[in-house]
Amino acid sequence: MGRLNTSLDNGFILVAFSDWPQLEFLFFVFISIFYSLTLFGNTTIIILSRADLRLRTPMYFFLSHLSFLDLCYTTSTVPQLLVNLSGLDKTISYGRCIAQLIIFLSLGGTECMLLVVMAFDRYAAVCRPLHYATIMHPVLCQTLAAVSWLGGIMNSLIQTSLMMAMPLCGHRLNHFICELPVLLKLACEDTGGIEAKMFVARVIMIAMPAALILGSYAHIARAMVKVKSTAGRKKAFGTCGSHLVVVSLFYGSAMYIYLQPKESYSESEGKFVALFYTIITPMLNPLIYTLRNKDVKGALWKVLRRGKAVG
Repeated sequence: MGRLNTSLDNGFILVAFSDWPQLEFLFFVFISIFYSLTLFGNTTIIILSRADLRLRTPMYFFLSHLSFLDLCYTTSTVPQLLVNLSGLDKTISYGRCIAQLIIFLSLGGTECMLLVVMAFDRYAAVCRPLHYATIMHPVLCQTLAAVSWLGGIMNSLIQTSLMMAMPLCGHRLNHFICELPVLLKLACEDTGGIEAKMFVARVIMIAMPAALILGSYAHIARAMVKVKSTAGRKKAFGTCGSHLVVVSLFYGSAMYIYLQPKESYSESEGKFVALFYTIITPMLNPLIYTLRNKDVKGALWKVLRRGKAVG
């Protein structure tokens, strides 16, 4: 308990990228640009989904939730990282570290579940087109979104409470955020039982949703094979392709970090992979959906033309 109290009193030092001091300014510039693009792109998606009647469908309802998630996801980590890279402060108190961990795990868990919901939406659209409007009723959509948020919060509270039960040794975190794998590296007693429970929770939150998504797309692929017209296949692929790209980017990096044993976890590799799913993927999501979606592009041009007319 004394070791834990030491962490409570002094907090942690976030090493971030101080091992490469000559690159910190470049990191600061590029991450600032990526963060600005993330804010702009995801805010645009949210505005368009509310402003254009053609986008008031289940698909764009969930997409706006994903965009809001990405806004919160990056904002929970990037400002702290930019302060760190500027050299102003590389410390974080124990309370702020735990708060960041809770928020980060909540949003990550919510995104895991929301991507499953979006896969189910695509399954209903492609495999049950005649019953799509009945299946994806607004009440069901709102319920699925709420369940995703609640599931993410519950996952975070469970994992964080288990982590807080561990005695921690040291104050140096070789990362730019208070992420679970790097905090587990500070455990200074045999915590195999607790870590086993946490690993099971991560499997439930990451591996199981990924399996459900793959199952949905297996059914979608089977349905696409039965479509005789080339135009129909292209439409089905366009409907699902964007979501599949997002799923691959998000789950691929998350599995690499969270589903490997503590002994195999590399802190140096971990923080670069974390950059990918905390900054790059949220920035790419609006771009991926916009480039591959005619409705979003049409709504964007409509808003731009309206703005020019007013000007």
